[in-house]
Amino acid sequence: MRLFRLVKIVSVSLKYGLDQMVLSNEPTGRLAWLAKLTRFRRSFNEPAGARLRQALESLGPIFVKFGQMLSTRRDLLPPAIAEELARLQDRVPPFSSAEALAQLHAAYGKPADEVFARFEREPVASASIAQVHFAELPDGTEVAVKILRPGIAPVIAHDLALLDAAATVLEKVWPEGRRLKPREVVAEFSKYLRDELDLMREAANCSQLRRNFKDSELLVVPEVHWDFCSTNVMVMERMKGIPISQLEALKQNGIDLKHLSRAGVEIFFTQVFRDGFFHADMHPGNIFVATDGPARGRYIALDFGIIGTLNDSDKKYLATNFLAFFQRDYRRVALAHIEAGWVPSHTRVDEFEGAIRAVCEPIFDRPLKDISFGKTLLRLFQTARRFEMEVQPQLVLLQKTLLNVEGLGRQLDPDLDLWKTAKPFLERWMNDQIGWRALLRHVKDEAPSWAATLPQLPRLVHQALAAQPVAEDHRAELARLVTESRRTRYWLIGCTVLLAALATTEAWHLLH
Repeated sequence: MRLFRLVKIVSVSLKYGLDQMVLSNEPTGRLAWLAKLTRFRRSFNEPAGARLRQALESLGPIFVKFGQMLSTRRDLLPPAIAEELARLQDRVPPFSSAEALAQLHAAYGKPADEVFARFEREPVASASIAQVHFAELPDGTEVAVKILRPGIAPVIAHDLALLDAAATVLEKVWPEGRRLKPREVVAEFSKYLRDELDLMREAANCSQLRRNFKDSELLVVPEVHWDFCSTNVMVMERMKGIPISQLEALKQNGIDLKHLSRAGVEIFFTQVFRDGFFHADMHPGNIFVATDGPARGRYIALDFGIIGTLNDSDKKYLATNFLAFFQRDYRRVALAHIEAGWVPSHTRVDEFEGAIRAVCEPIFDRPLKDISFGKTLLRLFQTARRFEMEVQPQLVLLQKTLLNVEGLGRQLDPDLDLWKTAKPFLERWMNDQIGWRALLRHVKDEAPSWAATLPQLPRLVHQALAAQPVAEDHRAELARLVTESRRTRYWLIGCTVLLAALATTEAWHLLH
């Protein structure tokens, strides 16, 4: 099988001229003879990006998914190729109902008809990793059952090994390939793909996102039925709505598209800056809109295989960059990169600032509503790479998601001013990170630790003194520290009371 697969990859590469795409850009001339040989009797009318897309489609679903992931790495690819790869669609024929039933029998140890009151044999959706069937639990609850494609794990392992081998060869024969780091890209793809093979992980992602948006007026997330989930099967609440891409159907159902576009932006920034946990696969196929019941007009999120996470440092970096960019404070943008440690500390701030200004200043010739957040972030990444910035995987996922959100928002409302919608959210988040509110929150977070540790401090110091011989002058110093620790405890209590009083005063002023 491996030899057959390798032969197919080589033949598809020759058919679409992928060899020429690499060899024609081989600058050293070492492989010029091979480029001439493979060009024999072959000419192509379509551009390189289109041929690469067609080749990946011919090679099957795993290569299609690789192309989709590669399209998000616009910091590495020429724009024309990235745009072409973004057109890849994960269209895969469903596997048979007999195979689906066999997967369920293996998961539950008994036939599906003994587990579910009703199980629909025909799938409602099919992709490269899994497919979805509708069913009904014994208590009458309608559910969606996601079933992993049988035998997919060894196929993926095999194709990933071939991709890694191809990346290794590319690095060795093409000097430019080393800059593009193909092996790192394949390793990143491998991680995401292997995560998608564990449906328990996806169920946990879904459950977390649902908890984050509990009682939300903007987003509905299905409930996970844990008693029916396993590594190969995920059972969740059946969600009813209209795909976000069907604009006419949404209009006919009286859905306000402009409100929907603003809500999408708010959902995204809430996930990023409030939770640091965001749905990173928000293409139109994974987003519906509820048209009936209490959830009418709200977004419905589906497919939680790819989730991005951000820590406080990431969130501060993003908020600082966005705010500084739109204030044209390029020095602040440069300093944010250096302070985050994403460009070397020896970087000259003035040079970095000048490079950012040269890339970003022309953007402001257009109205703010026409400025793309996603493309702005991409420009920052591309410029920073010249200064040895290593792009963080979580930020690549964020950039991809932001581009999806922007495209979706402007499809719903071409006049959407993303900056006007997002700026108050960013400013509010930044204000919450500094000043009395932030200090009070930190005191509240640390208080349990202080309360447990401070009373023990004299005893711990005494134990340390008894355990080891200590110089006489050090004994006096330690005794002084014990006394100071007692004073510090009372000082901290006083500060906490003072902060609480200040917070109360501030709240009173806000209310009056």
